[in-house]
Amino acid sequence: MDNVKHKILVMSGKGGVGKTTIAVNLAYALSEKGFKVGLLDADVHGPNVAKMLNIENKKLEAKDNKMIPVGYNNNLKVMSMAFLLKKQNAGIWRGPMKHNIIKQFLDDVDWGRLDYLIVDLPPGTGDEPLSISQLLKDITGTVIVSTPQQVSLLDGIKSIDFSKKLNLKILGLIENMSGEIFGEGGVEETARKYKIPFIGRISLDSKIRKSGDSGNPSEIKKIFNPISEKIEKICEVK
Repeated sequence: MDNVKHKILVMSGKGGVGKTTIAVNLAYALSEKGFKVGLLDADVHGPNVAKMLNIENKKLEAKDNKMIPVGYNNNLKVMSMAFLLKKQNAGIWRGPMKHNIIKQFLDDVDWGRLDYLIVDLPPGTGDEPLSISQLLKDITGTVIVSTPQQVSLLDGIKSIDFSKKLNLKILGLIENMSGEIFGEGGVEETARKYKIPFIGRISLDSKIRKSGDSGNPSEIKKIFNPISEKIEKICEVK
């Protein structure tokens, strides 16, 4: 992975907070700006990245004993367990097997030269986040996603602790699904408390859900452009 300039881990303490939505749309937004971007779906049990880009029926190819990631557009490449499993099949693996799969995604995939590698991690602080953190060298930092509600923030704080204990720079926190239903401002308050950059908030919006279901991020790129611009600036001054 020496040919990758910035390596960003998108994580959350709790499931269902829209972490994959953030990872997919961040990767897409950066690719639309002309950056070469890789998107690694490290959620081996619930890989949703391919669905959210409408490329789940694509097949992986190989060259010179390396897997070739699936191209979404001229600047965005994707790797996911979704390309290796049938949609209805569960990935039933213990920790060591998941570690080996993630190692293959890093070592046996021809990513080429990238400006950004965005890694979509499963929720929590278990096997996959730990494996990625140990196997991937020179990580730029983590982006932590949470909804504003207290039950989500309790788990989000564990992601902050995980990043600090593994000496990973926290690029910032993102508040997702902000608004009347889940509340507003809780993530920004947490960022302030822990002296972490607050990247921005994404309102709860049916257009985002429709975009994810149809696999067309271009429909909502204006929503995510401010987020991608802020992360770009943070990375460039690292």
